[in-house]
Amino acid sequence: MAPSNLFQRYDESDDAGFYEQPRLVVHIDDRAIAATTSLFREYLPANGRILDLMSSWRSHLPDDVTYEEVVGVGMNAVELEKNPQLTSHLVHNLNRQPQLPLEEAYFDGGMVTVSVQYLTDPVDVYAEVARVLKPGAPFITVFSNRMFPTKAVMIWQSLDDRGHQQLVRSYYEQTGLFDQIEVLDRSPRGWSDPLYAVVGRRKRS
Repeated sequence: MAPSNLFQRYDESDDAGFYEQPRLVVHIDDRAIAATTSLFREYLPANGRILDLMSSWRSHLPDDVTYEEVVGVGMNAVELEKNPQLTSHLVHNLNRQPQLPLEEAYFDGGMVTVSVQYLTDPVDVYAEVARVLKPGAPFITVFSNRMFPTKAVMIWQSLDDRGHQQLVRSYYEQTGLFDQIEVLDRSPRGWSDPLYAVVGRRKRS
């Protein structure tokens, strides 16, 4: 596969059309969701301002933790409006415009959940995430092995789980704006969707 094709998709039609119909379903099973919630409890600061990037109708944040603000950025207004954990939301197509209309150094933490495989300009997006995070704030990328194959980028579909971990880590590294980068396997024991995460912190200088 030529490098120029690595971030192409089988379906290169406008993403707005693909996401026009709300999908009020979860994309990983209950045990993987519970592992995601535990991860968020561990890394995202209580009472903080949280960025939920590529958000939907569920954020999987712990229900017993209070956050000052949870801002959802996603593709479908109906899904975002039905998310009870968001305090505000924004419909925004990151593949068309990686730049976020959000304030610099505003958020205390953030996450993108089982959606990173759809980014066509991931390094630009992660650089923007770094811009809107406070120094030292964590950003968590959670992923499994499930996807909409027509919209997942080619490089993602060509890699196995270990390759996905290395690829996502490279997004943080290529920005030059994150440190303390961790690669985590949080797959539940027994039968479940696998669950992995990469966590990086916004550099302090």
